[in-house]
Amino acid sequence: MADDFHEVQFPTDISYESSGGPEFSTEVIELGSGHERRNQNWTYARQRWNVGYGVREKGQLDSLRAFFYARKGRAYGFRFKDHDDYQATGEELGTGDGSETEFQLIKTYSSGGESYERKITKPVSGTVTIYIDSVEQASGWSVDTTTGIVTFSSPPTSGEVITADFDFDIPVRFESDYLPVNLSSYQARAADVILLELKS
Repeated sequence: MADDFHEVQFPTDISYESSGGPEFSTEVIELGSGHERRNQNWTYARQRWNVGYGVREKGQLDSLRAFFYARKGRAYGFRFKDHDDYQATGEELGTGDGSETEFQLIKTYSSGGESYERKITKPVSGTVTIYIDSVEQASGWSVDTTTGIVTFSSPPTSGEVITADFDFDIPVRFESDYLPVNLSSYQARAADVILLELKS
């Protein structure tokens, strides 16, 4: 993804009023009896947003157009802040085994005894705090803000629990190579400008 991804964030004043969220792909087969069979095509959700709702004035329209030109439509991915879900606190990354030094940032969603683990690849620089057995680690580790991998200079001891707090962006691209905008559309907040998550 590195060669076709720009480590820049979509304008936050526009993304603040975007509409969207996670999307799965499920095939539903209805049987003659009326019962259903559901086949899950995707193990992990893909996020989708319409950012056209956030374009409300000429300055924002100009900013969107410039950003679209710089990404060359669908050609280059970029960072997007989902203002409804951009922080993680006390996320367990794993348990030390005395040899492993790399741990992936994740965010876990739990409900009704079920959990969903989301891989975080675009943490925001300067927001990551790492803990071992609930004790903050001021040094001895680094984080790659382009992959979300935390690397320790020395492997955590066997049984030690690694947790993290952080803010994160989401890697996305424009859905279309065409940007249909005009004055009447942004005043009515009716322009559809769709962003799709890039899966790693």
